Amino acid sequence: IVYWGSSLGDGPIDEAMFLRPVLSGGSDLDPPLGLIPQQRDGWSGLPGLEGFHLGGKNLFAHLQLTSFDCSATKAIIDLADNHTGLAAQVSLEINDAEVLVISAKLTNNSSEKFVLGSLRLALPVPASAEELLTYTGRWGLEFCERRTSWLDSVETVTNLRGKTSHEKWPLVFAGTRAFSDEVGEVWGCHLGWSGNYEIVADSVTDHHRHILLGERLFLGEVVLESGQSYETPKIYAVHSTFGLNGASQKFHQHVRTRAKRESAPRPVILNTWEAVYFNHDFTTLTKLADIAAEVGVERFVLDDGWFKGRRNDKAGLGDWTIDPKVWPDGLKPLIDHVENLGMDFGLWFEPEMVNPDSDLYRRHPDWALHDDNYQQLTGRNQLVLDMSRHEVVEYLFKSISDLLTSNKISFIKWDHNRDLHAAKAHAQTRATYDLLARLRKAHPHVQFESCAAGGGRIDFGVLEHVDRFWTSDSIDALDRVGIQRGASRLMPPEFLGMHIGAETNSITRRSHELAFRATTALFGWLGVEMNLLALTPDEIAELREVVTKYKSLRPLLHSGVYFNVDHPDSRIVAHGVRDKDCRHAIVSVTRTQNSSTSHIDPIRVAGLPPTARYSIAPVYFGEKRNFALHRKLPDWLSNPTFMLTGRQLEQLGFVCPPLLPASSFVVAIERARS
Repeated sequence: IVYWGSSLGDGPIDEAMFLRPVLSGGSDLDPPLGLIPQQRDGWSGLPGLEGFHLGGKNLFAHLQLTSFDCSATKAIIDLADNHTGLAAQVSLEINDAEVLVISAKLTNNSSEKFVLGSLRLALPVPASAEELLTYTGRWGLEFCERRTSWLDSVETVTNLRGKTSHEKWPLVFAGTRAFSDEVGEVWGCHLGWSGNYEIVADSVTDHHRHILLGERLFLGEVVLESGQSYETPKIYAVHSTFGLNGASQKFHQHVRTRAKRESAPRPVILNTWEAVYFNHDFTTLTKLADIAAEVGVERFVLDDGWFKGRRNDKAGLGDWTIDPKVWPDGLKPLIDHVENLGMDFGLWFEPEMVNPDSDLYRRHPDWALHDDNYQQLTGRNQLVLDMSRHEVVEYLFKSISDLLTSNKISFIKWDHNRDLHAAKAHAQTRATYDLLARLRKAHPHVQFESCAAGGGRIDFGVLEHVDRFWTSDSIDALDRVGIQRGASRLMPPEFLGMHIGAETNSITRRSHELAFRATTALFGWLGVEMNLLALTPDEIAELREVVTKYKSLRPLLHSGVYFNVDHPDSRIVAHGVRDKDCRHAIVSVTRTQNSSTSHIDPIRVAGLPPTARYSIAPVYFGEKRNFALHRKLPDWLSNPTFMLTGRQLEQLGFVCPPLLPASSFVVAIERARS
C-alpha cells in the first residue's frame, strides 16, 4: 500500500509518483514498505514474517507477487516463495462504512514443518501524522487515553495476557498535530483479536512512517504441517478529516452494519451482582425482581453464585449445574416469577475457567492448562481450562446447552476473570470463538455479553459472537465518564453496558447523586446494578422516572450518530447523539472537577444543517438539579421559544449553567418544522 486516505478521484495514477530516490549509505534499491515487510527486500525494521522450518534452512523467506486481482472495493494478492514452499494470500476490502479490512493467510507447502514466529501486516501513514493516541488502564479503570509525540520514535503496544486486556487495547490513532475530537486528519487501526497481540508504530525505519499489527505468538504456538495454513486476525483501518469523531463514526457504522442482530430495543437490565453478590436466596431475589419490574427493568440477570458449590469465589467453577442446596426446585420458579412480571431472564457463566475445588477438576485435573513439570498458578482462585481439547469444549457446550434448553434463558453474561500466563493463547482464543459460534447457532434466541473482569475483552474479534460488552467492573459514574469515552472510540455506545449503580460505589467508595449516575449511563445499553430493596419509595419513583425517560430516548440513542465535543476546559466533557436526518439530538455536558474559572465556555454542537432552526431544552433526571451556586440561570432554560440555527450552534454554541463537580446536564435539540 502506498496510500490510504481521502479519495484521489478516478483519474489514472502514475506509479512513478511514489518512487523515492536511492540514497547513499544504504541499499542499491530503496527498501519498500510492503504489506508484509521482508528483510530480503532490504527492509531493516521489524519484519512482517518470522519463522523457520524445522530443517533449519531458509530462515528468511522471500514472498514475491504471483497474482493480483483487484476491483473498486476489493483486492486479493497472492505471494509465494518457491524455495521455502511458503505462500501467502492478502485480502483487502473497503466496505460501505469506508473501513479498510485487511487479513492474510500463510500456507506451508513444504514437506517440512514450519514454526511461525509472527505474521504482521503494515500500513503506511504520512509524515503529517505527528502524534499517536493509544490506550492503557487497569481493572476498574479501562480505556485511558495516552497521547504521545510520534517524531523519530517507535511506539509498541504489546499484550501477553491471553485476552484483549485492561492494560492495553489493540487500537491506535495517528493524527496531525493537536488533532482532537472534531479537528485534524486521523488514521485509526484496530486489530480484531481477543488474545495476545503486538502493534508497532514506527516513524524511524527508512523514513517509512507505518503501523505494523499482528497476533503476538509464543514460539511453538503455531506449527504448520505440510498443507496447513495460518490466518491472521483482521485489521480494521479508517481515515478521517474530521478528527476522532469521523474515525469513530466509521467504526460505529461498520459495527452496526456487520453485527447482524435483531432490531428489537435493547432491554433495560437489572444485574444482581452488587445487590446480593453470592448470597442467593429465592425470597430476596423475587422481591428484587418485583421492584425491578416496578422501575421499568426488562431483563433480570442472575450473576455469579447460582451453580453447585459456589458460595464464594474459591469453589464451584466448572460445575455448571444448578446448586440443589440453594435452588432445590431449580431456577424455574425464579424464572417464572421474572417472566410473570414482564421481564426475561439472563444468567452468568465463566466457561473457560475452573476452580481446583470443583467436581470437574477432581474428575479431570488434566483438563486445566498445565505442565507436569511446573506448579500451576491460580488467579482469583481459579485455573484455566484447556480450550484446545475436544473433550473440554464438548463438556462446556453440553453443560451450557442443556441449561439453555431446560430453562427459559434469553441472555448469557460470559465472564473471564484471569490472565492465561503460560498458555497457547492462539488456540484458546480460536476455540472460545468456535464455542460461542456453536452456542449461538444452537440457541439463536439467546443474546451474549462479553465480560472479562469488566472491559478486558472488547474487540472486533469477539464482536462476531456477542451482542453486548460489559465496559468495566467499576460503575463509579465519575470514572465511567472517561472509561466510556475511550471505549466508544471503537464501539457504538449501544453495545456498551452502562449501569446505574448504588449511591456509594463499591470500588471507589465515592458517592454520587442519582441524576449524575443516570446521565452517565444514559447513552449506552442501560442497566441497573444496586440493591433496590434498600431504596426508599421516593428513590424508587425517581429511578422509575429515569428509566422511563431513557426508554423514550432509546431509539435515538441507539441508532444516531455519536459525537464528542471539543471544549477548551479538559474538566468539561461533552458528547451527544444526533439522528441521521439532523432533526433530533441529545447532548450531555459533565463537569468532572472544579475549575479556577467561574463560567463554562459555550458548548458548540457541529454537524447540523447551517440554516435549519433548532429549539434547545434541558432534560432533567431526578429531582435534584446539580447547578453550582448562582443568582440567575441562563434565560433559555426557561424559555421554550428560544431558537438557534445550526450555524449558530456550531459557531456560538449554547451557554451552559454553572455545574457542580461530578454532575451532568443534558440538553435536547429539536429541529423546528418548516
